[in-house]
Amino acid sequence: MEKLTFYAVSAPEKLDRIGTYLADKLTRDVVRHRTGNVLIAMEALDQLLMACHSQSIKPFVESFLHMVAKLLESGEPELQMLGTNSFVKFANIEEDTPSYHRRYDFFVSRFSSMCHSCYDDPEVQREIRVAGIRGIQGVVRKTVNDELQATIWEPQHMDKIVPSLLFNMQKLEDVDSRIGPPSSPDGDKEENPAVLAENCFRELLGRATYGNMSNAVRPVFEHLDHHHLWDPNEFAVHCFKVIMYSIQAQYSHHVIQETLAHLDVRKKDSPRVRAGIIQVLLEAVAIAAKGSIGPTVLEVFNTLLKHLRLSVEFEAGERRGSMGSVNVSTSTKDNDERIVQNAIIQTIGFFGSNLPDYQRSEIMMFIMGKVPVFGTTTHTLDTSQLGFTIVTALPAPFLDPILSPSLMEDYELRQLVLEIMHNLTDRHDNRAKLRGIRIIPDVADLKIKREKISKQDASFMKKNGQQLYRHIYLGCKEDDNVQKNFELLYTSLALITIELANEEVVIDLIRVAIALQDNAIINEDNLPMFHRCAMMALVAAYLNFLSQMIAVPAFCQHVSKVIEIRTMEAPYFLPEHIFRDKLPKSLEKHEKNLYFLTNKIAESLGGSGYNVEKLTVPYVPQVTDEDRLSRRKSIVDTVSIQVDILPGSNPIDNMVDTNGMEEQEKEKRRLVIEKFQKAPFEEIAAQCETKANFLHDRLAQILELTIRPPPSPSGTLTITSGHAQYQSVPVYEMKFPDLCVY
Repeated sequence: MEKLTFYAVSAPEKLDRIGTYLADKLTRDVVRHRTGNVLIAMEALDQLLMACHSQSIKPFVESFLHMVAKLLESGEPELQMLGTNSFVKFANIEEDTPSYHRRYDFFVSRFSSMCHSCYDDPEVQREIRVAGIRGIQGVVRKTVNDELQATIWEPQHMDKIVPSLLFNMQKLEDVDSRIGPPSSPDGDKEENPAVLAENCFRELLGRATYGNMSNAVRPVFEHLDHHHLWDPNEFAVHCFKVIMYSIQAQYSHHVIQETLAHLDVRKKDSPRVRAGIIQVLLEAVAIAAKGSIGPTVLEVFNTLLKHLRLSVEFEAGERRGSMGSVNVSTSTKDNDERIVQNAIIQTIGFFGSNLPDYQRSEIMMFIMGKVPVFGTTTHTLDTSQLGFTIVTALPAPFLDPILSPSLMEDYELRQLVLEIMHNLTDRHDNRAKLRGIRIIPDVADLKIKREKISKQDASFMKKNGQQLYRHIYLGCKEDDNVQKNFELLYTSLALITIELANEEVVIDLIRVAIALQDNAIINEDNLPMFHRCAMMALVAAYLNFLSQMIAVPAFCQHVSKVIEIRTMEAPYFLPEHIFRDKLPKSLEKHEKNLYFLTNKIAESLGGSGYNVEKLTVPYVPQVTDEDRLSRRKSIVDTVSIQVDILPGSNPIDNMVDTNGMEEQEKEKRRLVIEKFQKAPFEEIAAQCETKANFLHDRLAQILELTIRPPPSPSGTLTITSGHAQYQSVPVYEMKFPDLCVY
């Protein structure tokens, strides 16, 4: 062997003839089953290959590969493993120049076949499978970095390589050994087909480029489909963890898109199969978090929402088909569809939470565009005019649909909406400091982070403030509220104060708080005592917070005094006691010093430069189409007409002085005139519409007549009784064509 090697190195041009001679000898020995001679010939070929690196080695390599192919074709396991070992040695040699014509199609096919060996002897079977995996690994290493050997990524090769590796990965018994990045294999792991296959699979994926990614991932889906591995999906989840950890980070979104495409293909499969695919998608998204989620984010959410809709339709169809019959299988399918829906929602939430802030708001608007908007004539939100970036966290097209569910029947849904609003409005991460509803002795200890209110924020509140107040006010009056609802409503008020409150907003927030207090006292909604006391406690906690935030001493003093008296005489009006103390039977006998008084607040704030004129106008929420279409009682039924049209009439302040009725009437008239001169148009519109609706209802009740609304906003009210018709003439007609006081 030493002489032969010296001769070959000294005369490289003879390598071709040496290789041809050895190949002929080895071919005859293989046919005649002369295993000893075959081993000697292969050893000679291996040593010559390792020793010679000249240009003349190319023809010799062809002879060498021809002999390896002969060994792999033989039916003897010993010769197959011998040929594999020789090929692996060859694969580790770095050639000086690339080969333009060499192909490895046969070796891919043969090594893949060895990976599925079913030899009777288990030990021999394991050795053949290990040899096949090592052979595939050798092919990958030899070809993947050679630009002239890109054929390895062609579908016909990947369709053999990937399933062969996955087939062996399924046999892994030690689950813990396959979690996380690949470890350096020891002697035992080299003999374990599952571990070796996984390491080879990781290496293959790590070398894949963007153009090759689809060919490498697609066979994974086909393998999982063919072997029914989506339900249960433990192995599928493991495979995609391996994929996501092995590929280059910038290609993560490609795998996500491939998964979504496969979900589209399998959209008519059983719910558990679809749920298994979605669970795989969730794991992929979790690993790709904060990394490359891809340029087609809207496409991802669009696909998920499409499948959510399909799942709901499937569930509804199954229910319609089983109407009037008790069907256990239908119930099981419904439960399976719920699993699909929950998996989609969880994936959407996790995906969205890892987007940048501006993109997160855009996605929420996109999602709302796919959901029916309550109380509107159109079923979806028009997202065509949203643009590509979001200037504010709560743009006008997004505010209506996100607030609409805050007045739905489900108290848990209302909680979710409030939490979403907190995430969007809390730009300085203060909500954790405001968790729970309580009387805070010193707000400064919370170290609240805030900035000066910008012009954009002030403009937002001018346009949308009444809408926010309305949903908080009505949300407090829901008769199925639990403790968490009141806590979240308190946090909403506090966050608006921190993030969006200038002097005008502060006055509006105080009006909302006083209106809640008045509602708890009058109780025109017939709320349980717990809800009435909870509203009183919420108002106390919020005014305590607000007074310290704006730091007006007289205001702080009034709030502190009321809280002190409540602590001694009515602890059930405070948040620390409402959820555990015994509640009173009525609130009518309580003294006025237990309540926050509008005149006291106006006096304290007016002395500090606040414009307190609006404080004398009781807060009345806007009446919207949503109120007319919803299950809720009309605002007309909950607010007294006297309070509506006489702004100075406050149920608490009337307890202060019952004398001087004439002066009070004069003052009320003056306030009415002043209100129509100075009050915002939205308030006047809400109150006037409330009064008009009130008169309609009362006339119908008293006269038992049919009310026919005027055909046009500026028309008159027609009342029909028998054959007679009466027309009422407007006593005072405002300048606004759609508002009249009759």
